[in-house]
Amino acid sequence: MTGAVTLNVRKAERSRLQELDMENLPFGKYFTDHMLEAEYENGEWKTAEILPYQPMLLSPSTAALHYGQAIFEGIKAYKDRQGNPFIFRPYDNFIRFNKSAERMQMPAVPEEIFMDGMRELIALDQDWIPMKEDFSLYIRPFMFSSDELIGVRPSEKYKFLIILSPSGPYYAAPMRIYVEEKYVRAVPGGVGYAKAAGNYGAAMYPTNEARKKGYDQVLWMDALEHKYVQECGTMNVFFIIGDTAITPGLEDGTILGGVTRMSVITMLQEMGVKVEERNLSIDEITDSYKAGKHMEVFGTGTAATISPIKELAYKDFTMTFDLTKWKIAPAVKKMITDIREGRVADTHGWMFRV
Repeated sequence: MTGAVTLNVRKAERSRLQELDMENLPFGKYFTDHMLEAEYENGEWKTAEILPYQPMLLSPSTAALHYGQAIFEGIKAYKDRQGNPFIFRPYDNFIRFNKSAERMQMPAVPEEIFMDGMRELIALDQDWIPMKEDFSLYIRPFMFSSDELIGVRPSEKYKFLIILSPSGPYYAAPMRIYVEEKYVRAVPGGVGYAKAAGNYGAAMYPTNEARKKGYDQVLWMDALEHKYVQECGTMNVFFIIGDTAITPGLEDGTILGGVTRMSVITMLQEMGVKVEERNLSIDEITDSYKAGKHMEVFGTGTAATISPIKELAYKDFTMTFDLTKWKIAPAVKKMITDIREGRVADTHGWMFRV
């Protein structure tokens, strides 16, 4: 490990891996033997340590619990066909993490803690990486303000951690989506582009209301006109309309710049599919559907990878999509999966060797 911060390692006395059914892994429920923890105080990162996975002891006055200074990332590790562990595009997540930190007035995490620490942590717990299609080791770096003080201001102390979770698919089946017209996820000038914990907390009420109606997630619309598509639940969203792939642009700062989103755009372009990053109105979507144009609709994200949408409900109009006729989305998913799992050459340099 390079840099001024020294990484100490304390290994668990015994592994819990043998207690786990690796063939049946719900997403985000089980965690590996170790975690990484680093402390920021007096303007610098003081300590970094890999230690056995364990509960944390926090004061009731911990600032993050009161004022929401908390950010996170989602990354995945895989094994190739020879059993070698790789992480998918972690440097992009590292850059985005520190972009979120800047927006939330938190310190940047050095590369030697985030990247090198992650690599050492996964090397230690690499036996937890499932070798099964659509399964992976989910990596959760996160940081929160740890001042023991009540007061609305940026903290002076922070904790950064990485925990690991062997997981199966996030969405096991194609989704039914409700177009949300009342509640919004983000506004121009807000924190929509940051992976801030509060973004997800604020989404829970409208998402639960949609689930009461029988839907899996909501399609967020813009805050000003409730007319233009934003994100789908916790994912970026793509619409294949005719021979063109359309996904909302990032210029307004209301949408998270997804790493999977970037990867899908690259794959689509290599397939010869025209890609447009632009405003897409719900009226354009419904008009295209009524006109009988070929449509494929899917969400993209680290946890979800590529999740097909089989139904989209807007007001009293329901659009249903025949997934058996889809060609583009399944091809993109296969291309990314084959790269991640080492079945084809990684010509983009996306796979980071542990």
